[in-house]
Amino acid sequence: MSAPPIAVSAPRSAGRRWPVGVLLATVAVAIVALAGLVAPWLTANSPLDQDLLAINKGPSADYWLGTDHLGRDIWARLLYGARFTFGISIAGTAIAFAIGAGLGLFALALGRWSEATLYAGIDLIRALPGTLLALLLIVGLGSGTGPLIVALGISFAPLVAYVARAAFHREAVRDYVHAATSFSGGRIHVLVRHILPNIVGALVTQAAIILPRCIVTESVLSFLGVGSSPDAPTWGRMIADSSRFIERAPHAIVIPVLALVVLTLSLSVLGNDLRRWLDPVRENAGEAAEPAEIDPQLAMPR
Repeated sequence: MSAPPIAVSAPRSAGRRWPVGVLLATVAVAIVALAGLVAPWLTANSPLDQDLLAINKGPSADYWLGTDHLGRDIWARLLYGARFTFGISIAGTAIAFAIGAGLGLFALALGRWSEATLYAGIDLIRALPGTLLALLLIVGLGSGTGPLIVALGISFAPLVAYVARAAFHREAVRDYVHAATSFSGGRIHVLVRHILPNIVGALVTQAAIILPRCIVTESVLSFLGVGSSPDAPTWGRMIADSSRFIERAPHAIVIPVLALVVLTLSLSVLGNDLRRWLDPVRENAGEAAEPAEIDPQLAMPR
């Protein structure tokens, strides 16, 4: 009788399944991003125009999702709010990525003294919660979209910096880095030419994980009345403005809350999936590997 086939772990690159949750999350994020980009073509109303004769009205032919306490079209504010909320959060994530990864990797490449100095300052920044730190920065920088983006970037930069340090030290002990250091010389050259291409996946996945956190923080700051200008139709400010009239117009607060929940959950699902896909540590460990069959005659004895 022939021996039964031996099950071994197949490489993840052989094929990748897309769970239904990931596909739904991708569709949700794409719809929100597209709606924000083409908002002027999806509604004829301005998010700032007021109709005092239609205050706290429910959905109708003129106002698809109803109006708020000032008679403003909720559908228009939701579309333009997607543009503001998504755009501000993406810009804040980009600044966090630039500051955390840029300064962190540069300090790591220069040596232990620069690393110790920079990360000592980062430890001080991390002592404060992200939302509280962003609030303090806005108080110091002033209100407005620009200071809000900078505050979000600085608040989440330490998270990127620590991921960059872990990935850098993981690659710095490998043989190819020692060989590149012996033949190429400069530390910055080795960092840019050899180490950075091998850790960019970990950095990108961290940016994808930080993006939904930036959205939540921006919404919290808008709810508190700081950050963007008072007339900016962000989802957080929509929730704050409608919370006082929740009994008369519950739709005005439920709609932006649902939009915020769907977007943040979808981005979190995509970030986790992207992390599992690009993280080389998980890939080398064979996590979630599928069994494959090989010829028993070719199996090597252990």
